[in-house]
Amino acid sequence: MTTKANSTVTAGSVVVPYGHVIGNEKWRGSEVAQKLQGKVRLIFEDGLGLVDFHLSNRTCILYISEADLVAGDEYKRRVVRFRNASNLRGLVIVEKTQISGQYFSAVQKLVVLELGMVLLPVANQGEAAQLIVQLVREQSRDQSSNPFLRKQRPQLAEPALLQTAQHIPGVGKTKALLLLQHFGSIHRLCNASIGELERVVGQAAAQQIHSFLCS
Repeated sequence: MTTKANSTVTAGSVVVPYGHVIGNEKWRGSEVAQKLQGKVRLIFEDGLGLVDFHLSNRTCILYISEADLVAGDEYKRRVVRFRNASNLRGLVIVEKTQISGQYFSAVQKLVVLELGMVLLPVANQGEAAQLIVQLVREQSRDQSSNPFLRKQRPQLAEPALLQTAQHIPGVGKTKALLLLQHFGSIHRLCNASIGELERVVGQAAAQQIHSFLCS
């Protein structure tokens, strides 16, 4: 699915109940929408502008598909406008496949290094749906204003989170499992300091992970 640009970001005014996801109408009938059905309460709206999925606690997702990457640089303009909407806590999900992998370093440079946003690579829409479900569950368990600071007993990582963590340079399956068991969520991993990461995976890997996730 190639997404067309929209100059308006309107989802910041939307109130989303916990356990719900508001999806952009353009995703109706897609694989990611089908995978979300029955796992979260999914509602479609046609006024979300640039936002693809709006979660509770003002967290919004911009989804960059394989087709978006192959089509050219329009996705870059979408990301910049998305970042400039200061009332949103934005996450960027990008499809990293055999076809789109060659464009991933450019996406990483823009999203992480230049704009200072969280970038979460997935292999396909099914994996993206699993990740969105996990994010919704995390926020539903902690209804504080900042889900990034949630403190919970570590749990075994779900497959989608484990696969996402393994996309980080220098992180294999073992380190990904250790990281997710220690931090409990992708949100907390993305906001961990170098010192916190070093205690789990060592200095060299901690530097790589921190450079990848944080600007």
